[in-house]
Amino acid sequence: MAGGIRDKVAILGMGCTKFGERWDVSGEDLIVESFTECMEDAGIDRKDIQACWLGSNMPQISVGSSALPLSLTLHTPFLPVTRVENMCATGTEAFRGACYAVASGAYDICLALGVEKLKDTGYGGLPNLNVGGSLISIGANATPPGQFAQLASAYAAKYNVPMKTLKEAIAHVSWKSHENGSMNPRAHLRRKVSMEQIINAPLIAYPLGLFDCCGVSDGSAAAIVTTPEIAKSIKRNQDLVKVKALQIAVSSGEEAFYTEWDGAHFMTAARAAKAAYEEAGIKNPREEVSMMEVHDCFSITELVTMEDLQISPRGKAWEDALNGFFDLKGGGVPCQVDGGLKCFGHPIGASGLRMLFEMYSQLLGRWPEERQVPNPRFGLTHNLGGTPATNVCSVAIVGL
Repeated sequence: MAGGIRDKVAILGMGCTKFGERWDVSGEDLIVESFTECMEDAGIDRKDIQACWLGSNMPQISVGSSALPLSLTLHTPFLPVTRVENMCATGTEAFRGACYAVASGAYDICLALGVEKLKDTGYGGLPNLNVGGSLISIGANATPPGQFAQLASAYAAKYNVPMKTLKEAIAHVSWKSHENGSMNPRAHLRRKVSMEQIINAPLIAYPLGLFDCCGVSDGSAAAIVTTPEIAKSIKRNQDLVKVKALQIAVSSGEEAFYTEWDGAHFMTAARAAKAAYEEAGIKNPREEVSMMEVHDCFSITELVTMEDLQISPRGKAWEDALNGFFDLKGGGVPCQVDGGLKCFGHPIGASGLRMLFEMYSQLLGRWPEERQVPNPRFGLTHNLGGTPATNVCSVAIVGL
């Protein structure tokens, strides 16, 4: 019977660019930037890599629609390169391919790299996407803010939470991420904002205001993965960050076509999280998970995700948010410790690997005291792609 990949794969090295409006560089430049840091961290030569995975969700805009941009840019002679895309979970999908290749024994050392170069379009949001396919009628609220804002209305109605209170809770979610992002030199948005500014900001889609929505960025992140045995032989005096679980769940339309979904959570996230905890051997996520990076495309998305991940009880995530349970300082399970999508930024193909870069760096204690989680053991990442009604969700757990 299949047993998963727990402790069969170790992260040998990682790299991540600064995210933001990188007008001065191309997508290929971003690939080189993250790859160079990743290789220096891994302590290996280019010739040691045996296979590569490139994640790019909008390749026609950023780097091209084949695997060639990575091969040509990095001069990887005749190596197998696979380009993958899975909406906003694209970066984690590249990581999943590399990890499974190592765990299977097909290769010893693999590269996963994600990149997106979106700001050159001159458009403030994401370029147009054909979301959902021809069988789904999107309707009037086809914008991402419009779709995700409906989570808030459904959540408030289901749990009888006054909208004023819920808006304060999601404002704290955004405030906390801005506080964390302000300390991160690689983050896109580094300016602190007050709770008053967030609550009184212009509405984008009720009840979401301007500061409840993440932006679009340019950026790249990369990982080298191998077996624990090889990693230990290369890094004899360093702790190993191992992959404890890597799970994905993809909607087959239940949310959109049937009436069982209440619109107040993500069915895929709940299923992927359950499978990931079983694979990692985690019995009590609220007590065992040290820190998280989740898909906070909108503040309400992060809030309801806390319940899907079994960190908060159903209907109580808003209380945890207001009580500071997810804050970096004094929180029980710090979330978005690098600023999250909200402030670090969201170049789609790179975001999943950026989340893993933060967990990896935190586990190795590499950050200044002001933004370092003390004594972390498990780091969790959560990537969501698509719409609340039909989506894909990846959950990864890494640990020492």
